Amino acid sequence: DEAPAAGAARLAATEQDLPTHPAFATMLRKQARMRREYMQKRAADAKEASTADRKRKLRTAVDEGRTVPTELRGEADALLAEMELNGAPGPSSSTPDLDSEYASAGVADPRILLTTSHDPSSRLVQFLKEMKLVFPNTSRMNRGGHTVKQIVETCRADGFTDLVVLQEHRGVPDGLVVSHMPHGPTAYFGLANVTMRHDIEGATNMSEAYPHLVIDNLTSKVGARVATILKHLFPVPKPDSKRVVSLVNRADLLSFRHHVYAREKADVHLYEVGPRFDLRLYQIKLGTIDQEEVENEWVLRPYMNTASKRRAL
Repeated sequence: DEAPAAGAARLAATEQDLPTHPAFATMLRKQARMRREYMQKRAADAKEASTADRKRKLRTAVDEGRTVPTELRGEADALLAEMELNGAPGPSSSTPDLDSEYASAGVADPRILLTTSHDPSSRLVQFLKEMKLVFPNTSRMNRGGHTVKQIVETCRADGFTDLVVLQEHRGVPDGLVVSHMPHGPTAYFGLANVTMRHDIEGATNMSEAYPHLVIDNLTSKVGARVATILKHLFPVPKPDSKRVVSLVNRADLLSFRHHVYAREKADVHLYEVGPRFDLRLYQIKLGTIDQEEVENEWVLRPYMNTASKRRAL
C-alpha cells in the first residue's frame, strides 16, 4: 500500500525541477498532477481491497467456527466492530476497480501507434506491416532517430490510447511492448515461434472488419490483467463479423492465432490469416514505457522457471 503513495510523492517532488518555458512547464505540471492523482486513487483502491479481503477471511472463520487466522488476531476486534457498523463486504465491494486506467474503454475505439526498435531489419519491417493489419485503427511510425520519450509525447499529444513497440534480435522478432496511454500500465512480452503470413501455406486474405476475441485460460489475477491489457487493443466488433483473434494460454505461453470463418449451409470452415506467434509475459509496470522510476506490478523472477506446478497466468 505504501509503494503507490511513495511514487506519487516522487512525482510531486519532480514538479520543482520543471523547465522555465511557461507553456512547456504548464504541460508538464498537468501531466505530473494527473499522474499523481492516478497513483493516489490506485493506492486507495489497493488499501480498500486489502481491508475487504481481511474482513472476508475473518467473517468466514467466525461463521464456520474456526480459529481466527494468525495474521488477523491483532486487529480482529477492530475489524469485527467495523463490520458490525458497515456490514460484511459483498462480492462487488471486495474487488475495487484496479483497472481504472481502462475505465473509459468502450466509449471510443482505441487508437494505436505501432513502431519498432532502432534500425529494424527487413523481416521486422515486414512483421510491422502485418501487425498493422491485425490491430484496427493503427498508425505505423518509422522509428528513425526518435527517442522513446519523444514517441510517448507524440502519443499523448495526438490522442493515441496505446503504444506498441516491436523488438528483434539478429533479425528475428523477439519482443513486444504494449504501453497504455497516458499513465500506463506497460506490459513486456517475449516473442517466439513467429510465422509471417507469407510463410503460412494457404493463408487467406486479411479482413478489415473488427475481430471477435477468444481469450482462453487467463484465470489468475495476473492473467486477468494481461487479458485487460490485450483486449483493449481491439475495438468492439459487429455481431456479423467473420474475423476471429484467439489468445490461448497454455503453461504461461500465450498463443496468438488469427482466422476468418465462412458458413456453407450447415458447415463452418475456418481459414487461418496469420501472422501467428507465441507471447510470454515477463514484466508489467504501472507507468508508461518511458518512465523508469515507476513500480513493477509483476515481474518474472528467475526462480519462477523451476516452479513447474505454479502458473502465473
